[in-house]
Amino acid sequence: MNRTDRMHAVSEELRRAGSRGRTAQRLAEWLEVSPRTIKRDVSALQQAGVPIWATGGPGGGYVLDAVATLPPVNLTPAQAVAVAVALAGAPDAPFAVDGRAALEKILDVLGPGARGDAERLGSRVWVREPRHRRSPAAAVVEEALLRRRVLAIRYRGGSGEVTRRRVEPVFLARPGTHWQLAAWCRERQAPRWFRWDRIEAADLTTETAPDHDPAIFGTPPEDARAVR
Repeated sequence: MNRTDRMHAVSEELRRAGSRGRTAQRLAEWLEVSPRTIKRDVSALQQAGVPIWATGGPGGGYVLDAVATLPPVNLTPAQAVAVAVALAGAPDAPFAVDGRAALEKILDVLGPGARGDAERLGSRVWVREPRHRRSPAAAVVEEALLRRRVLAIRYRGGSGEVTRRRVEPVFLARPGTHWQLAAWCRERQAPRWFRWDRIEAADLTTETAPDHDPAIFGTPPEDARAVR
């Protein structure tokens, strides 16, 4: 999630919280960033004119003035539940944090009756907790794909060996049971697959990643397709 999207997500979460507000720590955990990052984002929003107030005390945090509103969106309860099911079944997937923020926006703009119907329908659809965890560096990898930036990563291979590399992200895929980052590895000067949950750390560089033909990573499975 880039900074612009994250700031929007912060303002929407504060709008949902109403007079209860949200602490920087809670917002940071939700968006998988540090409390300091949240404080910088809130400061930028305030400077841009967004009516966010800080509250003091042990339970203090940030409160968004009630004047902030969202335009209406027409979705059926079944459509809202369909989005919830997709997100619940893949919390380790790319852009999952953005997906959760989008779902909250969907639920917020449903009328009271439609939201009640969506919640009742959702309670009748169960999913199993996925076994695979989301990569701790997922947010940075997503940002690199979005902004086409070179990544500096710390990667733990299947044998346990840790290496540090600079890679040029091309796409994310799940050819088997794990999400993988397909990227051009500058250390190996070759295309490589990096398992999503083995990327232990990632830093976004200022260098633009060049384009690479996805075909260099091999032929995708016949039943694979890009997200539309």
